[in-house]
Amino acid sequence: MIVYVKTQGARIVKEGRHLLVKKGDGIYNTLFTYKLDQLLLFGNIEITHNALCQLMLNNIDTVFLTRYGRYLGRLAAPESKNVFLHKAQYILLDAPEFGLCLARDIVAGKLANMATLLMRIKRSRKIPEAGIMAKEIQDLMPKLAGADSVDSVRGYEGRGSALYFKGFRNGFVEDMGFRKRVRRPPTDPVNSVLSLLYTFLMNRVYAAVRIAGLDPYPGFLHSADYGRYSLVLDLMEEFRTIIADTLTLSLFNLKILQPEDFHIEVPVEATSSQPEPGDPPDITADPIGLISLNDGDSDCFDLPEQRMEAGPVPVEQVTGKYPVKLSPEAFKRVIDAFEKKLTTTFHYPPAGRQLTYGDAIIFQAGRFRKVIEGEVDVYQPLLLK
Repeated sequence: MIVYVKTQGARIVKEGRHLLVKKGDGIYNTLFTYKLDQLLLFGNIEITHNALCQLMLNNIDTVFLTRYGRYLGRLAAPESKNVFLHKAQYILLDAPEFGLCLARDIVAGKLANMATLLMRIKRSRKIPEAGIMAKEIQDLMPKLAGADSVDSVRGYEGRGSALYFKGFRNGFVEDMGFRKRVRRPPTDPVNSVLSLLYTFLMNRVYAAVRIAGLDPYPGFLHSADYGRYSLVLDLMEEFRTIIADTLTLSLFNLKILQPEDFHIEVPVEATSSQPEPGDPPDITADPIGLISLNDGDSDCFDLPEQRMEAGPVPVEQVTGKYPVKLSPEAFKRVIDAFEKKLTTTFHYPPAGRQLTYGDAIIFQAGRFRKVIEGEVDVYQPLLLK
């Protein structure tokens, strides 16, 4: 069971063998630790020492996020004891041909899923541009198959993503201001929801990686870097389109989210009172001169360190605009929709039976482990049909 606690000012306390979510004298929820797989805490949530011990003793993955969903950190279960599996992961980091093949497999799955969704948009919305973008993504596949370096693979992934989001904007019944993917900060409602759902997805993939006994740090598509869950980000790629992007389209097209569910957060410095007539302008109030419009204490959410390579944020991603955020009620609707999506069943060919999307993430992490251990030669991403 996955539980989200988002009541600001709530306090989690231990009572017997279970936990209580309290605020003041009221009890909001009772958490039975034997049923709990993951606990996500948003914003100002207190946990007593005894409650923390209960979570750690029961190996419950506990994730801390800001009120608006920015990832902060986690209490994770003990590391896998399989030192030989971890050793194999790190040895394979220095095997260029293995890393290249795995990166190609991951990106091939991502490109295929993006093209499939764009073709769905073309058919349902009858917009030729989406089909054109899908065809251009499909044309990248033969080039990807011939890529001779991971850098080239990343280049095709970047090109495919740019084409994809150019076509993805046509999937919305109403114009929500989305023109391209903007991460830090998300400056329109669609980017705001995408960033939030990608964060939720990252947490589920991380949990699946740990269930599989894998080390979350050494990845092959995303370069290894200090503190970056590169493997988690690798395995996320195939699920972005399948889970987060399709859900974003549904949330807006089914009117579950409306324009009034969002607000623009302007920094205090940019909203300070106007000077009296004759007074010189306040030189510190110009947002252009601020070190950052999204400092480290901000609640603007997005994935931590998700770039495939270390380096500065590209100029085209620096918009100079203010972050767009969800209202608390809309935030709850997004969480509910995400959990409903992950409990939806579909036919999962590798298992030959019906699985939920949440279980499929766990199965895919297990398939990845088989590739690491040499039981399987090729990693097959989950494909959108």
